[in-house]
Order: sequence, then structure tokens, then C-alpha cells
Amino acid sequence: MADLRRSRIAKIPQVSAQWIKTAAAILILSNTFNIVNAIFDVSQSVIASSAGVIQGSTDISPDMLADLEATLETMGLGSLLGLWLQSIFIGFTMTALNIVIFVLIYGRMLEIYMLTSLAPIPVATLSNREMGSMGQNYLKSLFAIGFQGLLILLCVGIYAVLIQGIATGGDPIGAIWGAVGYTVLLCFMLFKTGTISKSIFGAH
Repeated sequence: MADLRRSRIAKIPQVSAQWIKTAAAILILSNTFNIVNAIFDVSQSVIASSAGVIQGSTDISPDMLADLEATLETMGLGSLLGLWLQSIFIGFTMTALNIVIFVLIYGRMLEIYMLTSLAPIPVATLSNREMGSMGQNYLKSLFAIGFQGLLILLCVGIYAVLIQGIATGGDPIGAIWGAVGYTVLLCFMLFKTGTISKSIFGAH
């Protein structure tokens, strides 16, 4: 009888620990979308703060285009015709690159929607010792995709600075082809932002 009583007393801490874990899991699961929104609120606040700094330092003023316009006025008819033909070809190229950038940006938005729609599944594993790594990796992925927007904004800011340098160069043909090269570089870096962000937060 005494042994039975001791075994029951020994099981009390285990039962209490299980109840605490269950209550913590229910609390976390019931606040899943609050946790997700908090992560995106933090990333959005950082991005909004950075947006004002980057936008304010990369605006192209009309004065910056004065040298380029003066160069165009000194060019002959043949040179202007060749420049016009090149601009038509590059116009199609830039349209294609704009479509690629559009797909990349909206693809990130769809990725966010898909991640948030399945949030309860990985979050439910956070209180489990064996499967907790799934929930931890999910939170890392949320931080990664949230701060990916900061990397995208940084890429666009650098792109604007590079284009600003082209506009003040005074070489129309070089400016056109330089803009194409920088736009291709922008597309490449936008592809890499997801990988870079995940590597920073250790998500996989």
C-alpha cells in the first residue's frame, strides 16, 4: 500500500509537467496569427524606416539630366537615328525585365500568403521536444521572408544610385546600355534575396 502511494506521488510532477506543456501548446496555438502578425509588424517597421532614408537619397532631379540633354543636342542626325534604333530594341528588353521583376515581387507576396495560411501546423509543434525543430524553422522562415523585403528595398536603392550615375554621365548610348546592364543585375540580385535572407536567419 505504501509503495502504491509513493508511485502515485512520484507521478504527480510528471502529470503536472504534461498539463503545463498542454496549456502552453494551447496558448501558443490559439495565438498563432498574433505571433505571425507580430513578426511581420517588426519587419514592416524596419522596412518602412529604411524606405525613407533610401528614397530620400536616390531621387533624380532635373538638373542631373542637363548634361545628357546637352549631349543629345550636339549629336548629328545619323547618330540620333542609331540611338533611336538601339532604344527601340532596349525598350523591348526592359519590358521583359520589368515583367520578371513584377513576377519576383508578387511571387514573394504569394509565398507570404502560403506560409501564413499553414501557420498553425508548424506552430503546434513548438512545445514538442521531438518535433519542435519544425516550428522553430518555420519562425526562422517567417523572419527570413519578412526581412527579404528589406534586401529587396536595398537592391532597388542601389539600382537607383547606379541609374543616377548614368543620368549624370552625359553619354546617351552608354546610358542606355548601362541601364540595361544594371536592370539585369537588379533581376539577378532579386533572385538572390531569398537565399541570402534564409542564410542569415538559418532557415531551410
